[in-house]
Amino acid sequence: MLITANVSDELAMQLRPFEKQLPRLLDYGLREFNATTQVGFRGMNEVLELFAKLPTPEEILALRPSETLQTQVQRLLKKSRTEGLTSEEEQQWQQYEYLEHLVRLAKTHAILKLNRS
Repeated sequence: MLITANVSDELAMQLRPFEKQLPRLLDYGLREFNATTQVGFRGMNEVLELFAKLPTPEEILALRPSETLQTQVQRLLKKSRTEGLTSEEEQQWQQYEYLEHLVRLAKTHAILKLNRS
C-alpha cells in the first residue's frame, strides 16, 4: 500500500536518512503512541523513564503490565507455540522479554532495599 503524507521540510530532512526504514519507524511509533494510553506497562520508553526518575521501591513493586500488554504477550506466546512468529513478532517478543527482565531486576532491588530498611 502506498501512503503519501505532507510533512515540513525540516521533518523531511530528518527522515531522509531513514527512508528505507520508514515502515518500521511508523510501526514502532504507532505502537508507542498506542501504548501511551495504556495503564501499567505503557511500553518500553515509559518503563525506562520511570526508572530514570529513581522511583521508590513501593512504586517499582506496584508496576504492573496493562491488560492490553498481557493480551499481546499471551497472543505472541500462543502463536510461537503453534505456528511460529514472524521476524517482526520475534523482535517484539524479544523486546517484551528484555522489558520483563528489567522490571524483575528493579523489583528484586526494591525488595532488597525495603528489607534493609
